Amino acid sequence: MTPADTIPHWSILGVLPPIRPDSDAASPDRSPYCASPLDLCHRFGVSPERRRILSGLWELRADLRAVGLDDGFQWVDGSFVEDVETTHGRPPADIDVVTFAPLGDGDRQRRLVAGNPDLFYPQRAKRRYLVDHYVVATDVAFDAVQAHRVSYWYSMWSHRREDQRWKGFLELALSEEDGAARAWHAQFDEPGVSGEGNHER
Repeated sequence: MTPADTIPHWSILGVLPPIRPDSDAASPDRSPYCASPLDLCHRFGVSPERRRILSGLWELRADLRAVGLDDGFQWVDGSFVEDVETTHGRPPADIDVVTFAPLGDGDRQRRLVAGNPDLFYPQRAKRRYLVDHYVVATDVAFDAVQAHRVSYWYSMWSHRREDQRWKGFLELALSEEDGAARAWHAQFDEPGVSGEGNHER
């Protein structure tokens, strides 16, 4: 399947459609659309600004795996997956990501957050990786509280902020390696986020 098949084309509003075009209204082929890292490169890596943001996403994913968060998935959204160059006359400034992964018990969670603040505090993640990043634990009881957390992100990201238009977003598996995506970047000979020299480490 090609990236064009995996990720639907933008609608006339410049957003991903919430349901794949020409599908039945009740079809399960809807947002979030599963995609690979290389799909994101081919579809959205169309400018130096966008490729720099993708480079930051690959760094964040590598750092998540390095601390043991490699079994889960990410929802990817924000202006990065929209045609903001046309609708707003500017490139995206970052990419919005929620990571759903098992975090362990309370002690492990506290150690993870204390030892890796750039991964767990959105403003720090945005400075370091150009990723507005949030984390939701999946190894907890799926009760009303957890259902509300998941529903919050779906509700937040399935509508555009300025006009409440319904829109789609993407899903990436954490277990999928980013080597092909990184190799794709190499052809452009551009610095990634760590090459800029102004991000906290």
